[in-house]
Amino acid sequence: MSGTDGADGGVAGASVSSDVREQPACPGQGPGAVTIRPRLARWLGWVSAVAVLVIFVVVAIVLRNTATGVYFRFADQVAMVLLGVFIAAGLALFARPRVRADEHGIEVRNVALPRYLPWSEVERVAFPDGASWARLDLPDFEYLPVLAIQAVDRQHAVDAIRRVRVLHAAAHRAGD
Repeated sequence: MSGTDGADGGVAGASVSSDVREQPACPGQGPGAVTIRPRLARWLGWVSAVAVLVIFVVVAIVLRNTATGVYFRFADQVAMVLLGVFIAAGLALFARPRVRADEHGIEVRNVALPRYLPWSEVERVAFPDGASWARLDLPDFEYLPVLAIQAVDRQHAVDAIRRVRVLHAAAHRAGD
């Protein structure tokens, strides 16, 4: 560390504004925190990814040894396996949705990147009639889908939405 660093690891003389909202180091790890993952989508994501990869590997091996009239080379086999890997990786993304929530806020990871929201930015935790998954209602008529809480999971989804709503309600009561 250089001589200008403070004892807390920050730069000496630098101040942090009180209006800056930072994401906790590991959201969803405090007391009363919840971590929710879908059951059926997670299972289907992994099973379909493995099945596709196995099918592509088997096809790559079998096509080399069958008399189809086409000369199937080693490079074609490698390409077939790589194509299977890419498709399997895409299918495995459906196993990624997760929600981590605690008294400070909620982190929603759908298929790609996680998004952290403090409870003050969440107006409502909703599961509209006929919807496939829950959502967080945000200001200005925006919403964030929550793919980790899916209707096909039935009772697991009901329990999950209740736990998230309890945290949301507690945070709003504490903020009033």
